[in-house]
Amino acid sequence: MSYSIKEVFYSLQGEGFHSGRPAIFCRFSKCNLWTGREEDRADAVCQFCDTDFIGTDGQNGGKFADAEALAQHLLQFWPDKKITPFVVLTGGEPLLQVDRELIEVFHRHGIEIAVETNGTKQAPDGIDWVCVSPKANAPLLLDHGHELKLVYPQADCMPEKVAELAFDHFYLQPMDDADPQVSEANIKAAVQYCLEHPQWKLSLQTHKLLGID
Repeated sequence: MSYSIKEVFYSLQGEGFHSGRPAIFCRFSKCNLWTGREEDRADAVCQFCDTDFIGTDGQNGGKFADAEALAQHLLQFWPDKKITPFVVLTGGEPLLQVDRELIEVFHRHGIEIAVETNGTKQAPDGIDWVCVSPKANAPLLLDHGHELKLVYPQADCMPEKVAELAFDHFYLQPMDDADPQVSEANIKAAVQYCLEHPQWKLSLQTHKLLGID
């Protein structure tokens, strides 16, 4: 199977459980909840995405003929061969493309695999860290994993709707907004919810606060 990758970059994980951890980010192109085009946003299932995942023309992006070619491409960005490479598969929606072959090849190269998904597709076995970010009005088929990271607030997907699912860690991530006052209000609301419901931890987009990718 070939893989279409929008961009690849090395940075610190900015969100959730692995926040602050060095990682290679591999952003797959395409999503099943939005085309990525602004003219389609109003009709999209997910309307708050702020990521460009169209095509393969991003930084270090491209089309890769097979899993081995993609693994070799990613490994060149890892700086220390004595440390296990940590790769975050993101998107778009990575599970539109991630398959068993990719997981087997990555593990053969000693890569630790994390995936960030909207949960509308089942994940192949063997992924080392599964982070699901549910979206309102989208079917949640992947209802278990390591980390549930809920963008908050979503009127039709509030925390109580997913609090009983089989995840090890539960995070609320305040929804970012073009209006700074709205973003600030969302942060305050998420903090208050976590204080009142200690099952939940706060996830901030620290890469934005630090001004890094």
